[in-house]
Amino acid sequence: MSLDLSKLTGLTTSEAAQRLQTDGFNELPSQRQRGLLTLAWNVAREPMFLLLLACGGVYLLLGEPGEAAMLLGFVFVVMGITLYQERKTERAMEALRDLSSPRALVLRDGQQRRIPGREVVRDDVIIVAEGDRVPADAVLSWCSNCSADESLLTGESVPVRKTVWDGVQQQERPGGDDLPFIFSGSLVVQGQGVAKVLRTGSRTEMGKIGVALQSIEAEDTLLQREVDSLVRKLAIFGIGLCALVIVIYGVTRHDWLNGLLAGITLAMAMLPEEFPVVLTIFLALGAWRLSKQQVLTRRVAAIETLGAATVLCVDKTGTLTMNRMAIRHLVTATRTLDLEQLTAGPLPEDLHELVEFGILASQRNPFDPMERAFLQLGQDFLSNTEHLHGDWELVREYPLSPELLALSHVWKSPGGSEYVVASKGAPEAIADLCHMESDQQAQMASQVNALADTGLRVLGVARGVFRHSDLPGDQHDFVFEFLGLVGLAEPLRPTVAPAVQECYSAGMRVLMITGDHAATAQSIARQIGLTPVDQIMTGPELEAMDETTLRERLRTVSIFARMVPEQKLRLVQALKANGEIVAMTGDGVNDAPALKAAHIGIAMGGRGTDVAREASSIVLLDDDFSSIVRAVRMGRRIYDHLRKAMTYIVASHVPIAGMTLLPVIFRWPSVLLPVHILFLELLIDPACSVAFEAEPEEPDIMQRPPRPPNEKLFDGWLFGLGLVQGTSVLVIVLTVFLVALYRNLGEDDARTLAFTTLILANLGLILVNRSWSRTVLDTLRTPNNALWGVVLGCVIFLTCVLYVPFARRLFHFSTLHINDLLICLGSGILSILWFELVKRFRKH
Repeated sequence: MSLDLSKLTGLTTSEAAQRLQTDGFNELPSQRQRGLLTLAWNVAREPMFLLLLACGGVYLLLGEPGEAAMLLGFVFVVMGITLYQERKTERAMEALRDLSSPRALVLRDGQQRRIPGREVVRDDVIIVAEGDRVPADAVLSWCSNCSADESLLTGESVPVRKTVWDGVQQQERPGGDDLPFIFSGSLVVQGQGVAKVLRTGSRTEMGKIGVALQSIEAEDTLLQREVDSLVRKLAIFGIGLCALVIVIYGVTRHDWLNGLLAGITLAMAMLPEEFPVVLTIFLALGAWRLSKQQVLTRRVAAIETLGAATVLCVDKTGTLTMNRMAIRHLVTATRTLDLEQLTAGPLPEDLHELVEFGILASQRNPFDPMERAFLQLGQDFLSNTEHLHGDWELVREYPLSPELLALSHVWKSPGGSEYVVASKGAPEAIADLCHMESDQQAQMASQVNALADTGLRVLGVARGVFRHSDLPGDQHDFVFEFLGLVGLAEPLRPTVAPAVQECYSAGMRVLMITGDHAATAQSIARQIGLTPVDQIMTGPELEAMDETTLRERLRTVSIFARMVPEQKLRLVQALKANGEIVAMTGDGVNDAPALKAAHIGIAMGGRGTDVAREASSIVLLDDDFSSIVRAVRMGRRIYDHLRKAMTYIVASHVPIAGMTLLPVIFRWPSVLLPVHILFLELLIDPACSVAFEAEPEEPDIMQRPPRPPNEKLFDGWLFGLGLVQGTSVLVIVLTVFLVALYRNLGEDDARTLAFTTLILANLGLILVNRSWSRTVLDTLRTPNNALWGVVLGCVIFLTCVLYVPFARRLFHFSTLHINDLLICLGSGILSILWFELVKRFRKH
C-alpha cells in the first residue's frame, strides 16, 4: 500500500513558529555551565593546592626563587589539567543534545522540507525512511514494512517492528514489536513511514534520560576525600608545632629571629606537600600507562577506585557481544550445520539454497542486522557460485504484518518468464505459508525450541515460483516450499570469558544487565562463565520490589534481563547502598545515567555513543572487555604503591622533624638548616613520586580480594609502620650526632656525620619499602630504572656537598674520611635492618 503525500499539508510556517516559541527547541536544556574563573576558584580552594602554594611561599621567604618557581609552576600545571578535566565532564549533556538533534524531513505548508532536528515541533508531520534517525517521539499514521533499532534506549540489539496507530492506543515505553510509536534517537533500519510528532526536547524518552543524567552529581573518590582530610590534619599539626618551636626558642634563648628560622625549618620538614604531589603523579602516570594499552582515563582518580571495585555491572549489547548478528546454525530436512564448527572448506551444497533465499528475502543494502548477517554469509560462502543474483530485479515486497510475521520479495531474472518468490520470518509464520501438516509443524517446533534454548534467534526460509502475470495481493496466494531454519546469535567478544574468570580470581562479582529476554541472557551467561546462572531478575520484577527486598536479592543474583534505563540506574544505586564499590560498563545512551552514578563508569570507545563516553570515567578505546582487567590491575598497583610511598614519606619526615625539634628543646647545636631540608626534599620528592610509582606490581596482586570499601589508604597500621621506621632512623642518627659531640669532634663534624647517616638511611628506607613481603636482596633482582636514577643522583649530590669546597661551606660541613663513611653506612644499614628481619620471619 502506498501513500499519496500530496494529500498531507502538515503545519504552516506560522504554526510551527508559534509552537517553537511555546515549547522551545527540540533539544535538551543545557546545564548552566560554570565559567573558567569559577572552576579555577573551586580548584584553588582544594587543601592540597593551598598547601602547595603555601610551601612555594615558604621557599620564596627563604630566598630560594628556583625552588619556589618549580613548585608554583607545578601548581599551575596541575590546575590547568584539572580545569581541562572539569570542562570535559560537563560535555555529556552537549553530546546528548547533539545526538538527539538529527536532520529531519517534515511537511510544512504542504511541502517537504529538510530542517535541523532542533526545529521540529509538536504536531509536525515527519517522514522517516531506512537509515534515518528519528528526531522526536512520534506516532505512525502510515508505514510500510517499518522496523526501528531502539538499542540506544532499550539495549535491545534486534530491531522492532512498527505498525500504524489505531487512534486509541496510548504511548508506551520503547521496546517490543507491533507498536505504532517511534522514539527520538532511534534508527529506522527497514521500510518507511509518516508520523505525527507527540513530544519534543526533554519530554521525549531520550529527554528523560538526559534529565536523569543532568541530576546526577559526580562524587569525589574515597581516596580524594581521605588525602584531603589527611593533609588538613597534618598541616594543622605542623603549623602548631612550628609556632611552639618559635616560642620555645625565643623564650629560652632570647633570639627570636633564629627562632623564626628554626620554626620555618621545622615547618618545611613537617608540611606534607608530598602527599598531594604523590597522589597526582601516581594517578597521572597510571592514566598514561593505561593509554598505551588503549584505555582512556577521563577522571584519573577513578583508576585507583577501579582497583577497589567489588562489583562489575556489564551491559550485554556491545560490551559482551559484538553488537551485530551472525548466522550460527543452518537446518534443512537433510542436514543440521553449526557454522562455528565449519573451520575450513566450502558450505555443503545442500545448504546453498537456504542461504540463497534468505538473501533474496532481504534488502540489497540492508540496515537490519539480521539481513546483514545473511548478506555476510553469502559473501563468505556463495561469492563464486550461481546462488547470488545481483542482476535480478525486485518486482514487489510483501511486508511483515501483525497477522503474519513473515515478509516476501518477488524477483524476476533477466529474460526470465516466471517470478521467483523468497520469504523469511517467524518459523510458525513460514509454516503457515507452506501449509505444513501437523507432524511437520511438530518436528519444526522441536528444532526451533532446541535452537532457542541455546540463545539463538530463529527464522524460517521458504521459496516459491509464480507463473501468472498479475501478482496476488496476499502472500498466502503463493505456493511455498519450506527450505529450512536459520539460527542467529550476537557473537561474543573472544576476550570476555577469560576476563570474567580473572575478575572472579580478583574477588570481583560480575553482573550482566541487558534489555534482552531472560533466556537469551542466560545463554550468554553460560557461554562467558558467569555464575550463578540459575537466578535471573527481570525489569518488571525489579520494579515491583521495595528497596529492602531489592538490596537483599542483589547479594545472589548475577543476571538482569528486560532492564530499562531507570532500572539500571536504580540497580547501581541499590548496589552502592549495599556498600559495594560499583563499576558499570555500557555503550548506549540508555547506559549514561548508570555510568555516571556508578563509582566507575566504563564506556566502549569504538561502538559506544558520545553520551556514554562523556558520562563515564574510563573509556575502552578498543572495546576490549579484557582491558577492564588491565585497568583493575593498574588500580591495585597504584593503591599498593601509594601506601608504600606514604609510609616512606612518614618514615623520612620523622628523623628530619626530630633532628630539627630536639636540638631546640635540649639546646644542642642546630643539625638541620633550611638548605639541608631542601637537599632532603630533592631526595624525598622523586623517591616517593617517581621511584615507587615505577615499581612493578606484586606477583599476587590479582589473586587477592578487593580491599574492604571502608578501608582507609592511610590507616593506623600504615601510619604506625612509618612512625616505627622513622623513629628507628631517628635513634640511629641522633646517636651518631651525640657521640660525635661527646667526642668533641666539633659542630660541623657532628652535623656532617649525622646528615650523611640520615641520607644513607633514607636510601635504605626506599629499598626496604619497595616490597613488604620480599627482602631487599629479592627486590634487587627486579628492574626499576627510576629508583636507580634516584639513588645515583643522591650519591652524586652527597659527594658534591661533602667534597666540593663551595658546597661544603654552604652546608656547614666538614670533610669525611673513609672510616667516617663506613660508620655512616653501617649506621644507615642498622637503622632499617630490623624491618628486613621482620619480612624474613613473616615469609617463613
